Amino acid sequence: MAVLLYYPRVNPPTEILQQALLYWDGIATVVPHDPHDYAAAVQPELTQLRDRGLYTPLFFMRQVMDVLDGPGRREGLNSRVLLEEIQRMAEGPDRPRLPSPPEAYLYRSKFSEWVEAVLRHYGLAEDTPDDRRYAVPKEVQQMVVGVLAREWGTPLSASYVPYTDRSNAYEWALRAPDEQRLPAFRAELGRLLPVPAPGTSTADVLVFRERFKDERQRLMRAMHRLLSDLRRDYEHPAEVIAGLRGEIEAASEDYQAAVSSSRMAWVHRSVTATVALAAAAASVVEPQLSWVLGTVGGYTLNVATREIRPLVDARKKHDFAYLHRVETTFS
Repeated sequence: MAVLLYYPRVNPPTEILQQALLYWDGIATVVPHDPHDYAAAVQPELTQLRDRGLYTPLFFMRQVMDVLDGPGRREGLNSRVLLEEIQRMAEGPDRPRLPSPPEAYLYRSKFSEWVEAVLRHYGLAEDTPDDRRYAVPKEVQQMVVGVLAREWGTPLSASYVPYTDRSNAYEWALRAPDEQRLPAFRAELGRLLPVPAPGTSTADVLVFRERFKDERQRLMRAMHRLLSDLRRDYEHPAEVIAGLRGEIEAASEDYQAAVSSSRMAWVHRSVTATVALAAAAASVVEPQLSWVLGTVGGYTLNVATREIRPLVDARKKHDFAYLHRVETTFS
């Protein structure tokens, strides 16, 4: 399976942490490189999970670009997106304002010096009494972290799937530095992936994780295969689901039996999977066409085709990214 790369914050919400422990190989977040900043930012629970091999701190150590408009400037994809969006925010009619007191910050040792230099150039960053970080508007924080989510994940050997609970950050992670758009499938999977109710201890989740390891992995293999096959055979989504229906239903039933046998309370939360299609799909998939493709494991799976800005780099390594909407009402 894969590791969830949670962003934009260092410490994921409890519900996302527990979901990662149940359905993936673990969770990762981007952390400050400075040891003192790291110790102050990372919660003790993550440190304990790191000792068990279930949490991976990622350090952003390389420069995204050289200096603004300087010699030898590199034009990487993500850095171009970032520069264009910073310029658009700074020069647009809805320019973000820094409230007092500030609502959002960026750690200096978590990002390259170039990021801070550009934000200061456009007046979107200010000093704080804590010299380890600087204040930025909340919209700027989410945009910067969302765009650079690909920068953090794609050079690494493990399979990291970007995952966020901020809808704005999610949309920024899909942006590319031009107007080209490609079709994509978006599927709501929350019904198939129940999570512990609020108040459940992570220790209890770890016990469940080990006790029902086979059931968990079987369900996630089926879901990963579904999304991967949808990306490959985008012309026949109904046939893809029909071919995997039996496997998904059996895996879901076994997992639901494990859930029912536990002493924990469970809820469903919204999880949207975005599957970026191959370039050739643009000529055969009609934008905005929607299908209701039947019931899988007691859940109606809606697969809708819409145009998005392509995840050019990440698409080579990952089939999808997730959006966890914590504000969605439990169902």
